[in-house]
Amino acid sequence: MSADRLAAVASLLADQSRAAILTALLGGTAHTGNELARHVGIAPSTASEHLGRLLDGGLVAVESQGRHRYWRLASPDVAELIESLVAHAPDRVDGPSLPRPSDLALGRSCYDHLAGRVAVDVYGALVERGHLLARPGAVEVTDSGRVFLGDLGLPQAAFEATTRPPVRACLDWTGRRHHLAGAVGAALLDTLLDRGWARRGPRPRQIRFTRTGRAELTTRLGIGW
Repeated sequence: MSADRLAAVASLLADQSRAAILTALLGGTAHTGNELARHVGIAPSTASEHLGRLLDGGLVAVESQGRHRYWRLASPDVAELIESLVAHAPDRVDGPSLPRPSDLALGRSCYDHLAGRVAVDVYGALVERGHLLARPGAVEVTDSGRVFLGDLGLPQAAFEATTRPPVRACLDWTGRRHHLAGAVGAALLDTLLDRGWARRGPRPRQIRFTRTGRAELTTRLGIGW
């Protein structure tokens, strides 16, 4: 049964248009079918067919508002699955190298949390300073981590999340190392944006760091630029 389910998910991801739709939804925002069709460069009817298959496969969810239907990834777990698969992809597939967009490599959103080189460096610094305890297959926030992240402005509720893990290690395609996901990872991105340390860029999913944010992350975690 597990092999059948794995094969079913793999068949959904094997189509380039469906893969492009899922990648477009990695930013965490919902889009109409027509918006996704324009983004992918396919006919709306074709996008609708692909979205129906992704919905049946449990990879996307849909919500109706008036005459419009808005599509999003089914859960943060789906976003982490896609990001991890990209990280595991070979650098060459049938000849040409896979593109690695440089404007997303430094900072981007992975559904609702921060990804990219800065996110990888933040995760590493938190582990090195003892704020995160990382073991094979598991990661948790230590007491010092609660204090440190609380001082940054993360709400206490993030550490006590019940509907999703408080912290998870998500494999990043930037360097194929981990960044911080889970409720704490989502709260960290929200805090960076709320404090003006980061801003959303013009490109979908792009996260840019302000001068203040760069200085603060350097001072607090030794992040290099």
